[in-house]
Amino acid sequence: MEREATILGLPVHTVTMARAVARIQQAMAEGVRMRVVTLNPEMVMAARYNPELDAALRRGDLIVPDGYGVVWALRRSGCKGQERIAGVDLVENLFTAGAPGGLRVYLLGGADGVAEAAAGRIAARWPGVRVVGTAHGFFPPPAEDEVIREINAARPQVLLVGMGLPRQELWLAGNWEKLQVPVGIGVGGALDLWAGKVKRAPSLWRKGRLEWLYRALQEPARFKRLLVLPGFIHLVWREWRLARRAHKMLAK
Repeated sequence: MEREATILGLPVHTVTMARAVARIQQAMAEGVRMRVVTLNPEMVMAARYNPELDAALRRGDLIVPDGYGVVWALRRSGCKGQERIAGVDLVENLFTAGAPGGLRVYLLGGADGVAEAAAGRIAARWPGVRVVGTAHGFFPPPAEDEVIREINAARPQVLLVGMGLPRQELWLAGNWEKLQVPVGIGVGGALDLWAGKVKRAPSLWRKGRLEWLYRALQEPARFKRLLVLPGFIHLVWREWRLARRAHKMLAK
């Protein structure tokens, strides 16, 4: 079992990148199903007003700290050495690590043609990864069962769902019993990145913890999503102060 902390009431596993990849590989090898959540501040704040999303996040089998805000909150709560496990980095590390006989992956999400473009570029960059199927994320509700049948028929080991928040988490959690895949991961806008439609922030931006700003400059619509950050920081800070005050009172 992984060590678990909480951020504003939501669970998150305090793992390293290497451990997270190893846990996913172990799940595939042992046939243990695993739904992976890459938790960021936007998810945490959205879940406060969306009980269905809150439940979907809590039911994740491996919940890793994506987003610098979540890492900051964990360090503030005592997890001093916690690293960021960005969803795109987690998946790319899994691609590199691979699986015996090759890693079978299904890409679901993005606009029409994005998953197909991502599949070609993934195959070129990671020869050990085989994309066994793709589908865009704008299918109507009546087509949902057919999409699930196609995914199951392709027999992927890993299903990557890029539908954005909250839809990808709700869709994965809501259909988990129908899906016959060992591992499911919500990957947000990573399909656009792998398809070459957007660029990843240069390493200096990432090292400076400014990847969020780089992405927002590429996609100005993201600035609206950043408005949750002050509220997130305020709530984490308040929770930390209350915990410290309670600890002092108990110590008297």
